[in-house]
Amino acid sequence: MSDVAISGRTAPQPPDLRASYLRDLQRRRLYSGLLLALFALLFVSGFMLADDRNAGGFWDGLPKVFDFPSELVAEAVEKAANLPGHFVRYFPSLLETINIAAASTLVGAILASVISMLATRGLARWPALIPLFRRIMDIMRAVPEVVIALVLIFVLGGGPVAAMIAIAFHTTGALGKLFSEVNENADLRPVEGLASVGSTWTQRMWFAVLPQVAPNYLSYGLMRFEINIRASAILGFVGSGGIGYDLRNAMSWGKGRYDEVAAIFILLLTTIVIVDQISSHYRNRLVRGV
Repeated sequence: MSDVAISGRTAPQPPDLRASYLRDLQRRRLYSGLLLALFALLFVSGFMLADDRNAGGFWDGLPKVFDFPSELVAEAVEKAANLPGHFVRYFPSLLETINIAAASTLVGAILASVISMLATRGLARWPALIPLFRRIMDIMRAVPEVVIALVLIFVLGGGPVAAMIAIAFHTTGALGKLFSEVNENADLRPVEGLASVGSTWTQRMWFAVLPQVAPNYLSYGLMRFEINIRASAILGFVGSGGIGYDLRNAMSWGKGRYDEVAAIFILLLTTIVIVDQISSHYRNRLVRGV
């Protein structure tokens, strides 16, 4: 007879793991269902409020949602012979848009690399100021480019400079957040080795940290370049130059100029697809060695 039986006491029974798992699963499903119902309620109420503020015009205009694309395609097909000339005419504006995106990405990436290192534990030059630099990045990331561009246009006037500054400002905050996460995975032993021989903070970052994080930096920078091309085109609608400005002017004329609108759309779409493919190829080579 076992010791348990001799002592007259029964051994404690192991918990029913399956029953406990099912209870946790049901609880999670209940919470998920409640959150989904709350989200659906907020979505429907917000939509109804927006429709009322719009004088109930959403449902009346819903059948006409494809009118503009159909008119655009029809006129572009009718004037297809003019498209090559429009491509040549608007190509300089496309280059201006790409230049805005490239300059803002470069400036934003340089500033983001510095701020991210100042905001990373173990790498920061002034550890007490890490929360300050992180809040600066949060603010730069939270303000939309179009808001910054509108303020700069009021101060500087219209043109590509305002768009470049606005996009670079937002890019600094967005890339700074990504760069700081990359920095946290860097090996600190080279940093400590350089510190032991009396190197400066700049030398430690340049020779010990940057070689480790450079592939990820370049990968994120290329990804941000794709985003900034679209952003620079959008900012053209508020007078910041580039092909977006020409697109706004062409659309404002309405029928009769839709072939120009179609040409600009084709240029933008082609450019974004090409840049996306090239960027994806080089990002894979940088990060994975493929």
